[in-house]
Amino acid sequence: MAAEAGETAASREQLSLLQPPGLAVAFATVAVAAAFAIYFFGLGRSKEKALSASESEVEDEDASPKNGEVKKAEGGGSKKQKWQQRREKTQQSTFSHPLLAATLKAHSSNVTSLDFSNNGKYVATCSDDRTVRIWQSKDFGDRDHKSSRANVELDHATLVRFSPDSRAFIVWLASAETIRVYKMSKKDDGTFAFSVAPNDFPRKHKAEIINIGIAATGKFVMTASADTTIHLWDLKGEILATINTNQMTNAYAAISPCGRFVGSCGFTPDVKVWEVCFTKTGGFREVSRAFELKGHSAAVHAFGFSNDSHRMATVSKDGTWRLWDTDIQYRLQQEPYLLTKGKYEAATRAACRLALSPDGRVLALAAGPTVHVLDARTARLMETIVGPHGPEAVLELTFDPLGRYLASCGDRAVRVVHNAAGFTAQAEELEEQARVAPNEAVRDRLRQQAQKARQALRQITAVA
Repeated sequence: MAAEAGETAASREQLSLLQPPGLAVAFATVAVAAAFAIYFFGLGRSKEKALSASESEVEDEDASPKNGEVKKAEGGGSKKQKWQQRREKTQQSTFSHPLLAATLKAHSSNVTSLDFSNNGKYVATCSDDRTVRIWQSKDFGDRDHKSSRANVELDHATLVRFSPDSRAFIVWLASAETIRVYKMSKKDDGTFAFSVAPNDFPRKHKAEIINIGIAATGKFVMTASADTTIHLWDLKGEILATINTNQMTNAYAAISPCGRFVGSCGFTPDVKVWEVCFTKTGGFREVSRAFELKGHSAAVHAFGFSNDSHRMATVSKDGTWRLWDTDIQYRLQQEPYLLTKGKYEAATRAACRLALSPDGRVLALAAGPTVHVLDARTARLMETIVGPHGPEAVLELTFDPLGRYLASCGDRAVRVVHNAAGFTAQAEELEEQARVAPNEAVRDRLRQQAQKARQALRQITAVA
């Protein structure tokens, strides 16, 4: 028991080290949760769509699909089918890395998207297999990982995003080309049941969708397509505003973690950022241009925000990545300024995925099947993760909100690795600050914080 208590205390200490300042403020409040409940599920609750078989199904990661069970009962299938199943399972399980924290396996087809809940407790994944699965991050250290399954009727989801209160999620439907909302209800055994909102959002986009999101404030939903269109919606599925990015084509768009900004990048060599403005009473007012990130010489593949939106990172087809200071007075026409830049030759050959850690210290880049993890401040390469999804390209790359993990999808499994680079970068930065601190008291405080980061790093590497 003493050992378990020690591990719990150590885990909490790790969380406090990497948790960005003001995280709780950015997350949804009780009012946000109430707003979601009222708008998505309060109206027409009796009309909720039933999920097939049951609202939720909890399965072990190695559980066989039901149609497989039927085939076995009828005769077990051919030897070729069995060999192919064993071969696919072996191929999916061969990846290993010293920092691997968890492999989430249950989908029978490729995972197309993943998202961490704002409280860091859950991971949502969606797949071509017509299901969405909810996993619990507290199980990452376990050998087996169970999930709660929500079925996507007569369609499949290509994107999934949690609501700010972590009690609902939205998906983009591939065939219907619209948003569907799911509510999560926790059962006595700790798993989830799911119910679907009475109505899907109206179909408005005319081009392929590249991203969706819900603002941390709970005030709007964003959908962005590959033409030049970004729609902002209220929670009832009515359009608040439409943004024409004028970038010829959109490559990526996202809402900032603070919920104030929407950014986009595409064919042009810049990133455009808008502020979504509301009145003091919560009513939508306008979308206004905030600032632009200029400096790349070719199309921008992707970008990311730090948790407080004071840092942004970009990666471009010109073969470079950049880290920007965006803690500016943009209403006074102050421009963001460049902090760091580095080379990333893979970006000249293929589209890239980018993730910036919540504290802005670590940058993860993926072009094709390999992930590179860098110290965003010094541009030093910290980790190379080769083939987390075999030969498949990384489709999505994201840090959890507390900065503990980096997760990716690309094949039928989700790979989760420890963010060791985050603790290393934090310790080194604190040690540098301690050397130039103005007095002994400040030096001692910074050194103690650096020691805690080093201790957390040792715990990760010891487990690995």
